[in-house]
Amino acid sequence: MSEPTELPLPDTADVRSGPEVSDELLAVLPLLGEWHGEGQAAGPDGDHRFGQWIRFAHDGRGFLAYEARSWRLTDDGQIVGPDARESGFLRPRGTDDVELLVASPDGWVEIYAGRARTTTSWELATDVLARTPEAPDVVHAVRLYGIVEGALMYAIDRAGPDRQLRPTMSARLERIR
Repeated sequence: MSEPTELPLPDTADVRSGPEVSDELLAVLPLLGEWHGEGQAAGPDGDHRFGQWIRFAHDGRGFLAYEARSWRLTDDGQIVGPDARESGFLRPRGTDDVELLVASPDGWVEIYAGRARTTTSWELATDVLARTPEAPDVVHAVRLYGIVEGALMYAIDRAGPDRQLRPTMSARLERIR
């Protein structure tokens, strides 16, 4: 049996093409699409700028596939190499509840639960956070997403065993699709 060159039902980040959008996705529909922009990150090796591309796509079922790729930038905007990357699924549950499952090559698997605060903002906190032995010691995380004047803005705060929540990433991304 030969490998297909294309999936018979592709994911799409566009509501105008591909499979019909499930009614279950109405609570997170504003996120659907591809987003690009810049942000600021804080980490053990210091603060830095980053560029980022995020995609929320669907295949007709009641969840959004999530993918994020970022790259480090110098202070003057030059690309210096890859940065954070993650993928997962955003699952609405009822009218306002949402779940986000995220895996990162840094050795984290995070399961968030939260609610829509408005029709265009969502606040989620980790329900479960698992990590490999070599991953940074994170015990809790909070994510806030919002559509503000057409842009996707988000903030991620993380806490370790000996420190309270602190900002780790935030960005403003413009819709490109």
